[in-house]
Amino acid sequence: MSSVPAREQLRQRAEYTYKFNAKTGRHGWLRLTPAYSLKIVEELVIGHANAQRVLDPFCGTGTTALCAAYHGHEAVTTDINPFLVWLARAKIARYSPTSIEATRHACRQALDLVADRAVKPVSAPPIFNIERWWSAEALEFLRLLRAAIEHVTQPVTAARNLLLVAFCRTLIEQSNAAFNHQSMSFKGNEEPALLFPIDRGAVFEADVRFVLSGASENPVSAASVVLADSRALRPGLSGPFDLVITSPPYANRMSYIRELRPYMYWLGFLQNGRDAGELDWAAIGGTWGIATSRLTDWERPDKHFRSAHLTDVLRGIAHADNKNGVLLAKYVAKYFDDMWAHFCELPELLASGAELHYIVGNSTFYGTLVSTERLYAEMLSELGFSRIECRPVRKRNSNKQLVEFDVVAQWK
Repeated sequence: MSSVPAREQLRQRAEYTYKFNAKTGRHGWLRLTPAYSLKIVEELVIGHANAQRVLDPFCGTGTTALCAAYHGHEAVTTDINPFLVWLARAKIARYSPTSIEATRHACRQALDLVADRAVKPVSAPPIFNIERWWSAEALEFLRLLRAAIEHVTQPVTAARNLLLVAFCRTLIEQSNAAFNHQSMSFKGNEEPALLFPIDRGAVFEADVRFVLSGASENPVSAASVVLADSRALRPGLSGPFDLVITSPPYANRMSYIRELRPYMYWLGFLQNGRDAGELDWAAIGGTWGIATSRLTDWERPDKHFRSAHLTDVLRGIAHADNKNGVLLAKYVAKYFDDMWAHFCELPELLASGAELHYIVGNSTFYGTLVSTERLYAEMLSELGFSRIECRPVRKRNSNKQLVEFDVVAQWK
């Protein structure tokens, strides 16, 4: 359906703010859809050519909706995080040659203002220990650049959105964040003497070129991004949908807000750490800050999902020889209760014969295997879905137990 050049534009749009650290061989902090996941999504979309409407209830950065739109489907995606909604809308938007050229012109204007220091820099975002993130020189550049982008563009315009997407790429490239292991660390903040000093403006200009290359060829069909809680989809969406392709948060206690906070602070989506904790508590699967402390008093609701297998899993985690076993058992229980609430939203939104694909990985807590795919299958069966399969997709790492699955089901 799409030409080869269009597929390349799809890849570039899917990786708008995706960075690769050549030294460590790891991808950058904003965890977008890597190449293998984009390949899975595209294969699923192509394999369902007759599906008119595609739903992704866990938007992330909108790659599923973007892919569906490139292949001629109407797509709708939702997320609870307003930053991700903004980014996904920027990715799926249609850009005219005029708007792309206006963005190039605005980029040149902004960099001229930065070079001449002809604009008042914005205040540094209130990130804790911000000096670990950026050197004084990098921080000054980013503050000037952020102010210059606002000066040369109007709010809610293609030029501003595209320049801000490029700004997200640049701010991580200029940071001291290290990606050589799963938890975050920082490189030293002292910049070594260089024979050729870093041309930060050239870095931003290259990021703008990359973003505009992805924006140069538009999707065939339209897609929409809705700010919504996946546990309460029906008030904001109109069905029916023929196909659901999504990758929900994993039960691994990773805070997605923590991963996104540098972007969210710089772009004004977060004002303080409490905002981050509140959003983490509202989302599925993440615990950080106040979200972790609230788990201590959290109790399962009366209408929680009942499963003998889940009960055994929770008992195994809670009784583990670790002082945090009870807390982590609550985390796992809340994760599956939240996912049960989400699955309960689907039947009224689906067409007869609609097919679901949930790409998700299992987890381990203190040696107890949490078979997420098996529990998803139990939930879908309980709701009346049929032809349920758990198809292994790939190993997640060297641990043979950790596998990513495509949980497939069909609505009656």
